[in-house]
Amino acid sequence: MKIRHPDLQDQAINPEHAALGLPPVEYAVTHAYDHPLLRIAHYIVGAVLVTLLAYLAYRLFWANGSAKSGTELIAEALSNPAFWSAVGVGLLAQVIDGALGMAYGITSTSFLLAAGAPPAMASGATHLAEVFTTGVSGVAHLKLGNVNRRLFFSLLLPGIIGALLGTWVLTSVDGKALRPWVNGYLLLMGLYVLSKAFRKHRRTASIEPKRIAPLAMFGGFMDTTGGGGWGPIVTTSLVGAGHDPRTTIGSVNLAEFFLTVSVATAFFTILDDTVWVLVAGLAIGGLFAAPLAAYLTRHLQARTLLILVGCLISAVSVFNLSR
Repeated sequence: MKIRHPDLQDQAINPEHAALGLPPVEYAVTHAYDHPLLRIAHYIVGAVLVTLLAYLAYRLFWANGSAKSGTELIAEALSNPAFWSAVGVGLLAQVIDGALGMAYGITSTSFLLAAGAPPAMASGATHLAEVFTTGVSGVAHLKLGNVNRRLFFSLLLPGIIGALLGTWVLTSVDGKALRPWVNGYLLLMGLYVLSKAFRKHRRTASIEPKRIAPLAMFGGFMDTTGGGGWGPIVTTSLVGAGHDPRTTIGSVNLAEFFLTVSVATAFFTILDDTVWVLVAGLAIGGLFAAPLAAYLTRHLQARTLLILVGCLISAVSVFNLSR
């Protein structure tokens, strides 16, 4: 029998648990940051983000490999239609992700493929831009006590392995041959999101720890090869199986940062410098998305958003397949 250590302090979540007949949240969850390994994970996230920003500034202003200055390169990017297309995609994807808590990757990749980007370029740009968003999100969940330590570590390594296997597939198979399969996967994900608007939520028995690793590996593999899907595959599977939504979302988001960094690192040696135009556009577009996401969340029901997003992703994927 498991010995519980409930957090009996004045936690806002405990009255909700009491109303549902659930025990109080455990101390190890509300005070996850006190665990040394998770504290180290927090420091790693901060160090990676600072290092990446410093590297980008160094490449732009001191070692850009061209005769143009950093200011000239910025001006050139601002006049590049691909940059503004990526801004629009990043804005739309972040609005969807902020309102639904998922679908950033599959939205970004769908539209980048429609714009003519090869699968590896689309997935690489999406994951490079996601380093910042997943890092900030993961730290926030950790500080707010939304991370289940056991679930996080169960997801971490298998997710990274699956993501790296997906990277290998993307870079080993010809992009033209892979494009129809990626678009077919994105179409299925769009239909999956759409189906969630018409299904009744059924909670079953929790997924056993030994089955979490294969789920994470599959989610990581599909997330990389398809350019997205970690949230829709892993989060929805765990929550649908009865895991606590709050700690599931927090744990999955924190694990996603390390998965994304692994994929981005692998793509560093493969993608050319043109990817940074797309990455910058996706990141900048995402910066302006928060107010719109908050507005949609407040004025539209979740079912309506699911229908809109599912139809949008499916339509774009069908368009890509028809070409």
